[in-house]
Amino acid sequence: MIGIRTLTRPLLAGVFIAGGLEALRNPAPKAPPAEKVVSPLSEQLRKVGLPEDPAQLVKLNAAVQVGGGVLLATGILARPAALALAGSLVPTTLAGHAFWKKNGTERQQQQTQFLKNLAMLGGLLTTALDTGGRPSVFWSSGRAARRAGRAVSERTGHIAAALPTR
Repeated sequence: MIGIRTLTRPLLAGVFIAGGLEALRNPAPKAPPAEKVVSPLSEQLRKVGLPEDPAQLVKLNAAVQVGGGVLLATGILARPAALALAGSLVPTTLAGHAFWKKNGTERQQQQTQFLKNLAMLGGLLTTALDTGGRPSVFWSSGRAARRAGRAVSERTGHIAAALPTR
């Protein structure tokens, strides 16, 4: 039987691969909306060594989407790929689907796309946190801490029993 992850990861990844390839081929239409998101962040971008040019950032974002999409679709490093895609989806959504700045039918269309992207973000975060049925690092570390606590309590109890009482 085919695992659900084997089916759902490529379905989720497809939109990122297709959109990323389109943005790599033709970044010009996406640059003006991206500039509205990028310009307030120019100082932070400079500090971390990222380009301030919106067209270059569109290409970088597209490369993350294609690479992350391929990794997610193939199940290779799926959890980190899902996190990278989630990170790339936020500026894409803010730049491309600012429905609050629109009116009428265009507002409704952009709001639908915005909500669709939020749904994809939910899928990506679920994928990023999915351990495939294995215990998570948080669960394992909590279990180890509880075991260590019990062991210390047992040892302390034995030591306390051996000490003279006053």
